[in-house]
Amino acid sequence: MRILIAACFALIALCSGATLASAQTSPTPDQAKALVEKGVAFWASAGKDAAVAAFADPAGGWNDGGLYLVVHADDDKLTMISHPNKALIGKPQVDQKDAEGRLFNQEMKAAVAKSGEAWISYKWPNPATKKIAPKKSYFKKVGDVIIAAGVYE
Repeated sequence: MRILIAACFALIALCSGATLASAQTSPTPDQAKALVEKGVAFWASAGKDAAVAAFADPAGGWNDGGLYLVVHADDDKLTMISHPNKALIGKPQVDQKDAEGRLFNQEMKAAVAKSGEAWISYKWPNPATKKIAPKKSYFKKVGDVIIAAGVYE
């Protein structure tokens, strides 16, 4: 009986540890903001062409699975300039709606026009779970572009 109880406690501890470890590996809002700030500094030092290429390159050091940088042109269409999903590059994002129909990129554009940076929350498909989930992204205006990174909450 003692062995069975000990085995149950060991199983509970193992499952709790796996859940904790999983939670610790999920990117945080602070990490998203830090990545954007690091990207802004790289943009300033390396220049637009090098930064766009590096940010979009899965092996370029700017894409850590669930945490990556995107760059929108700060134009009327919010044209995607850099994204790990190359199919989005060159596509307008201004009318992109979240899962609830919100034009969150328009909200972002208005917010960064006022203060130069913004946190925007929206509902988006999580590629890891294949479910709609709350996502929070940090956007920062840099010259004629907006650099961003987001995390699922």
